[in-house]
Amino acid sequence: MWRRGPVLAGFAVLTAGLLVFHRAVPNSVGRVGSLLEAFLPWLGLVVVVLFALALLRRSAVALVALLLPVAAWTYLFGGLLLPATAPGARQLVVVQHNVSDENADPAGTARALADAGPDLIALEELVPPALAVYERTLAAAYPYHEVRGTVGLWSRHPLTGARALDIKPRGITEPWNRGLRAEVRTPHGRVAAYVAHLPSLRVRASGLASARRDESARLLGEAVAAEELRTVILLGDLNGTVEDRGLAPLTSRLNVAERGFALSFPAAFPLARIDQVMARSATVTDIRTLPTTGSDHVPVAARVELSAAGR
Repeated sequence: MWRRGPVLAGFAVLTAGLLVFHRAVPNSVGRVGSLLEAFLPWLGLVVVVLFALALLRRSAVALVALLLPVAAWTYLFGGLLLPATAPGARQLVVVQHNVSDENADPAGTARALADAGPDLIALEELVPPALAVYERTLAAAYPYHEVRGTVGLWSRHPLTGARALDIKPRGITEPWNRGLRAEVRTPHGRVAAYVAHLPSLRVRASGLASARRDESARLLGEAVAAEELRTVILLGDLNGTVEDRGLAPLTSRLNVAERGFALSFPAAFPLARIDQVMARSATVTDIRTLPTTGSDHVPVAARVELSAAGR
């Protein structure tokens, strides 16, 4: 039993190494590091396959070696599987959804999002005439809203100081406005809400094409860093997971969800959460998916606990 399966044991150690030292995988060629990080939780399936093969081979050394990737995966992602915490006294519920510019049922989508009862709803890929449908359908429950370009924010609480964010990467010459900042006057104090839609990624023969996404993330991170209000909530289709180093300008400044995987794309078979809710001077206690809509993204809802010192 101790002589069988050295190759399986080697794969187990390699998997553990990729989980723990994923930032050491170089991004210089084809952005392989970011590609790995986009699907990092799925390395858990590799562990399951190796475990089955180790049992089949009756390899004790492989089973012992598998303790390494199991421990690494649990350390990185085990907390996301824990039950959501009880609602707090200073909580906001927020919804993030890329509604798709090809959505054939914007009214149904708007009603589905409102049914979750959030305080804030952030939408991307808003295009006419669907925008008018969202405005009309959400007006009763969300009397305050702001739209800049193709992104918008609907709120139960007053919005002030709304402006577009300049997160347009170099090289894009056509009209492109995918960032919005507004101040939300919540019952618990003022909050700066940011809505963003970062450029899409492309997987090509040469690797992952993410340069524009990364540049836009850097510009958004600089805007958040310059924000004068203490409390910030960022909602958006960021076209990246929180493990992806391309979003480091944001994840280094903002908290991410403590509970929940909430895989949001593609809607037909979600593989990753690229629709994000992050916060500064606040805690994203948990995130979950909502029922699918007419979009190719799955909407996500999160609870954000505001700091008592955030006024």
